[in-house]
Amino acid sequence: MRTVGLIVEYNPLHNGHYYHYQQSKKTTNCDAAICVMSGHFLQRGEPALVNKWARAEMALRMGADLVLELPVAYSAQPAEWFAFGAVSALDACGVVDNLCFGSESGDIGWLDAAADALQQEPEHLRLLLQGELKRGAAYPAAFSRAVSQLVPGAREEELARPNNTLGLHYLIALRRLGSDIVPQTITRTKAEYNQLNITDKQIASATAIRKLLFEAQTLEGIGPFVPDYTRSILEREWNAGRAPINWEKFARPLMLQLLHHSPEQLAGFHEVTEGLEHRIRRAIAELPPLTGGAVVEGLLDRLKTRRYTRTKLQRMLMRILLNHSKQQLAADVLREGVPYLRVLGFTENGRKLLKRMKTAAKVPIVTKVTDGISPLLDLDIRATSVYALGYDRPGHRDLFRDYFEQPLYIASV
Repeated sequence: MRTVGLIVEYNPLHNGHYYHYQQSKKTTNCDAAICVMSGHFLQRGEPALVNKWARAEMALRMGADLVLELPVAYSAQPAEWFAFGAVSALDACGVVDNLCFGSESGDIGWLDAAADALQQEPEHLRLLLQGELKRGAAYPAAFSRAVSQLVPGAREEELARPNNTLGLHYLIALRRLGSDIVPQTITRTKAEYNQLNITDKQIASATAIRKLLFEAQTLEGIGPFVPDYTRSILEREWNAGRAPINWEKFARPLMLQLLHHSPEQLAGFHEVTEGLEHRIRRAIAELPPLTGGAVVEGLLDRLKTRRYTRTKLQRMLMRILLNHSKQQLAADVLREGVPYLRVLGFTENGRKLLKRMKTAAKVPIVTKVTDGISPLLDLDIRATSVYALGYDRPGHRDLFRDYFEQPLYIASV
């Protein structure tokens, strides 16, 4: 059974994701698909619209055979570590033949050439990057400019596009892991990654769909852009008070963390860099009363500069909210790759994959959560508890759901 690996967030799963899934299996001639999916907190430092179990169900209803959770240690990281963690999970499965990712360029040739040049972190790249950062560029822009100067054929404007950037880091991760997985890419069409306006009758970005949903406070408008099962699952979660979730749901616990810690203590959290701990305190002092419903938005507006992107700041606030220290997420820890494979759901084909993985996987497979399996899994358990604070009526099973929830099984779709 040939298997393709997909790295996903599905926030929420929409028609563009379904197209990517179909084309990935077709392009790679694979019979099965494994999704490595971010949990409750995502790559841009945002909480997911709906919890990880609901999004895993969307993936299985679409046709994915096995859904594995990308630990929060990796899921809310810059592209390099996000990609490394996700690719290390696919590689650790021992049964994945291909990785297929979407990109704006649709051309893996120049991405491969760039990955070859960058896999050993050349000193010249580091010097170029430092130079751009000293000139005040945000890290993503600095990286794109530095790579375009180092790698022939790598254009800055193409490198700056988010799916191309992630694709490059997937290819670098495959090389650093010495993986046999064969990468391929599919052109992203009809909607850009962060495109807010909707320009097609069936395809819209997840960003645009979330915007539509939050502005209307109803699911009615998203119907043309998502499969029926996505809408049905969202409706169920909405009616249960478990959706929709955004940053403002965590304004009070976040403010408690920010006010409870001194600037020196804030500096110990992951992603708090270059004196941001002091900038946080000044920004809090400028906030209006905490009753307007846009507390986190106001904080981000006051923290943002040309140097610090919104994404960087969101990831920083998320690490403070979750109490993630620099030590817990040090490069030496992340460089080891995922230490386990957490199963969120599977189909009958997925059951067969899991049977093969019992002997082929490079790390333990987790279907039942207990304490002490891994420090990274402990972070995910705590992330679930914090995420549940965003529900309308969280109960103890919501707060500790990782212990109660068995992997979802769907026989067929």
